[in-house]
Amino acid sequence: MKKAMDQSKLNMILNGISLTALFLMIVLLFAYGNIKGKLNDATEDRFNLTYNANRFMNGSAYLTNEVRAYASTGNQVHYDNYWNEINNLKNRDLGVAAMQEIGITAGEQAMIDQMSSLSNNLVPLEESAMEQVQAGQMEEALAYVYGSDYSSVTTKINALKEEFLNALETRSKAQVDKLALVSDIIMGSLFLFMILVGIIQFFVMTITKKRILTPVIAVRDQMGEISKGNLSSPFALEPDTSEIGMLVASIHETKTELKKYISDINTKLNQMAQGKMDLSIGNDYRGEFQPIQVAMGQILDSLNQALSRINQTAEQVSTESEKMASDSQTLSTGAVAQASAVEQLSASIQDLSVQVNNTSSDADDARRLSIDTASQLEACNQKMADLTTAMEDISKSSQQIGGIIKTIEDISFQTNILALNAAVEAARAGSAGKGFAVVADEVQSLANKSSEAAQDITTLIQNSLSLVKRGTTLSADSTKTLDEGVARARKSTELVERIAQSAKEQAESLSQLTQGMEQISEVVQTNASTAEKSSDSAQELHLQAGELKQSVQMFRLRR
Repeated sequence: MKKAMDQSKLNMILNGISLTALFLMIVLLFAYGNIKGKLNDATEDRFNLTYNANRFMNGSAYLTNEVRAYASTGNQVHYDNYWNEINNLKNRDLGVAAMQEIGITAGEQAMIDQMSSLSNNLVPLEESAMEQVQAGQMEEALAYVYGSDYSSVTTKINALKEEFLNALETRSKAQVDKLALVSDIIMGSLFLFMILVGIIQFFVMTITKKRILTPVIAVRDQMGEISKGNLSSPFALEPDTSEIGMLVASIHETKTELKKYISDINTKLNQMAQGKMDLSIGNDYRGEFQPIQVAMGQILDSLNQALSRINQTAEQVSTESEKMASDSQTLSTGAVAQASAVEQLSASIQDLSVQVNNTSSDADDARRLSIDTASQLEACNQKMADLTTAMEDISKSSQQIGGIIKTIEDISFQTNILALNAAVEAARAGSAGKGFAVVADEVQSLANKSSEAAQDITTLIQNSLSLVKRGTTLSADSTKTLDEGVARARKSTELVERIAQSAKEQAESLSQLTQGMEQISEVVQTNASTAEKSSDSAQELHLQAGELKQSVQMFRLRR
């Protein structure tokens, strides 16, 4: 196995370099920020120094210009401006103080002191010139401010100004340029470190892809083939001492071991399929494959024991099946004879069932006729009861008619008396009562006729009452006779109904008996058929037992 650096160690080295470069970049960023701040401060100081130096110099030049203008024109404004600068504005003093606060060198301070000293030398001349102007002596005043003394001093001051500005600019510019150079160096270093980190990361990505991702993808594909049971798929990766290389070596070894186990199992199973059961399983299986080795040994042991028992059982089955075939033949003959006897008994029971069914049908018809007759007698009895009630009602009505006739007779009698009274009154009235006498006669005649008619009706009603009484007696006798006939019809109906019910129950019992016999017949026939089939099956079992014995003898078992 060839040597190779571990991917973890290589990644740790490259990542360490990247982290170091990133740390240095962070340090440089802080340094760049610091230098950038100092550069901004230096630039601002340079501007402020230049501004305040010009302020100092412009203040001196302003005083010179104002005093000369006052000496030339005598204008009070120039005089006031001069003293305003001296007493109030004080640009020279303020400019010097600002430069000293920012920071100046000893040489620069010496030049400022020298310029201040020279400016102080001009003060007496300027004061004398302004006094001459106030005295009206303009020419003398101009001689003071334009004279050789004044001009030589201003010339020296201007020379010192140029020298001071050049020195100040040179110093401040050098400081700014130095800080700018440091800033550029730091920025360049940052870019270099960024490029270095990018190169390292590209190198890491390339190595990761080449030495990790590509082998991992190949390992994944190979494991997928192994999971599908394809152990012969090509695997181009070679093992080495790295992590991926060790994984590749494990895959190669796994495939080799799996092929060895599968080949051994295939060989053993093929031999077992050929009937060689006297094999022995080796003990060269490892790890999780050892249970398979043990299981194969147990399978061989179990098969040897089972086949031995099957061989012994086949001999016993052959002997017993021959006996069972003989017994089944005897049972089949007896079952056929039994089926014939049961079939004859079933036919006799069916004939008896037909006769009982006919009797039950006739009894049922008699029961229905008896019920109808009883119903009709009940109806007649009810009609006779209604007739008796009607006769009684007629008798009561006839008695009421007798009372009415009595009332009619009373009315006729009273009418007759009234007619007699009317005739008496008409006779008393004489000729005036003749018409009333005629009416009285007619009323009396009507009363007589009514009395006669009432007597005739009474005779007829009495005859009718005699007839109604006789009819009532006959009706009562008929009703009593019908009640006795109805009672006997009811009893006859109950007897006929009991007979019909008994006949029906007998028919049902015979029907159940017939069904039972049919079922017995079917069972007997089924038993006979089953006995014949059992006999055939016993013969077939005897043949199959012989074939089973021959088949088991094909296996080569352990002794």
